[in-house]
Amino acid sequence: MAQVHFRGFGGVSLSADVSGHPEDPAVLLLHGGCEDHTVWSRTAKALVKAGRYVINLDMRGHGESERPLDGRYDLEAFVEDLSSVLSQIDSRPVIVAAPLGGWIAAATLARSSVPLATGLILADPPTEYNPVSGQEVTDKLKEVARQDHTIAWDPAFVEKFDAEQAIAQQQAAGPNLKIPILLVRGARSEHTTAESAERFVNRLADAEFAEISGAGHHLATDPSEQFNAAVLDFLERKNPRYPQHYESGSDSRLLRDAMGCFATGVCVVTAMNQEGQPIGLTVNSFTSVSLDPPLVLFCIANGSRNLQELEMSKHYAVNILHIGQQPTSNVFARPGEDRFSAVEWEKADSGVPILTNALGNIECSHHAMYEAGDHAIFVGHVDRVNFDARKDPLLYYGGKYRRLHLL
Repeated sequence: MAQVHFRGFGGVSLSADVSGHPEDPAVLLLHGGCEDHTVWSRTAKALVKAGRYVINLDMRGHGESERPLDGRYDLEAFVEDLSSVLSQIDSRPVIVAAPLGGWIAAATLARSSVPLATGLILADPPTEYNPVSGQEVTDKLKEVARQDHTIAWDPAFVEKFDAEQAIAQQQAAGPNLKIPILLVRGARSEHTTAESAERFVNRLADAEFAEISGAGHHLATDPSEQFNAAVLDFLERKNPRYPQHYESGSDSRLLRDAMGCFATGVCVVTAMNQEGQPIGLTVNSFTSVSLDPPLVLFCIANGSRNLQELEMSKHYAVNILHIGQQPTSNVFARPGEDRFSAVEWEKADSGVPILTNALGNIECSHHAMYEAGDHAIFVGHVDRVNFDARKDPLLYYGGKYRRLHLL
C-alpha cells in the first residue's frame, strides 16, 4: 500500500491509499460524510485479492486530505474534485461509493459528455428527494459530528454541505447515467426502502439492485463479506479482470465489441442518386489508402438502402465531422426520408452534395468496389479536399461518441 496525492478543485490536495497492481482494472472508493478512507479497509483488501487496483480516496476536509482555505463544501466543489481526480487516473475506474461519494459521483458522471468511469456501485444512498429525507441526512451527519472523534474531518463540512440538493441532483442525474450501475441496499437501512431503490434503478439505462440481508446503512462494515461478494460479482460480470476472447464462430456481438476498441473518426458519405436527389449515411469505416494515386476507402453494409445508389454514382463525397456535428452524425445514422433538411449543405462543382462547415470534405470519383462478406468496400479517387484543421474531430470508440483530449 502506498499514499498518493491528487490535485483537487482550487488546488486542494486530496490524499488516497493505493494498493494492488497498477495494470489491474482500477476501482475508486469514495467514503461517506464524516468518514474517511478507512471505512473501506476490508473492501479494499478483498478487491486487491480479487485482482483489482484500488484507489481509496479521502475527500476534501476528510481524513488526510486538505481542508479548503475558502471553506467550500458545496456539491459543485466536490464534483470538480472528482472530475480532477478521474482525469489524473490512467484508466477509467469503477467507482464504489457510500452516500456522499455516490451523490458526487452521480452528478459528476451525468454532466460529462464522455464516460469518465466504467461502472458505479452505490452503497445504500437515499434515492428519492423530499425535504424530510434531506433533513434526516443532515441531522444524522450532525449527530455523527457530535459523537465520533476517531476520524479527522472538518466540522465546517456538516454546516455547509447541502444534503437535500445532493439527493435531488442524484435523482435528476439518473437518466443521464449510461454506464453499468449496481445499487446495494442494507435490508435494515433507515435511509431507503426496497421499493424506492427499485424505482431508482428502473429509471437507469443499465442498472441492477441487490439487497444485503441483516445489514444496515453502513454496508462496508456491516457485514462487509456479503457486500464485498455483491461488489465482486458485479465487477466480474460488468468489468471483467481478464481480456475477453473471440474465436471464429463465436457471438458476432463480441467481435463487434472487439473492433470497437479501435477509435475512429466519424464521416458522412454523400452523393446524388439517379433522380438528382441527395443521399447520405454515417460511416466510421473510412481510411486513406494511397497518396499516389490519391485513394480512400469506406465500407457500406450490404443491407444499406443507399448501397445501390452509391454503386451507380460516378462521384461522392466523404464529409469528416467535427465535435460539434454529433447531431449531424445521428441524423444520417437513423432512417429518414429527408435527412438533408436537417443540416446545412451545398452542391460542389462535381455535383455532389457536401456538408457545410465540416472538418473536411473529400470529393471523390468512383474508382472501384469490392464485395467483402456482409459489406461492400468502395475505393474513391480523391479529386478535391477542403478542410479546417483548427477544429477538433468527432470520435467514435466502444460504441459511443468521444472527444479528443489534448495533452
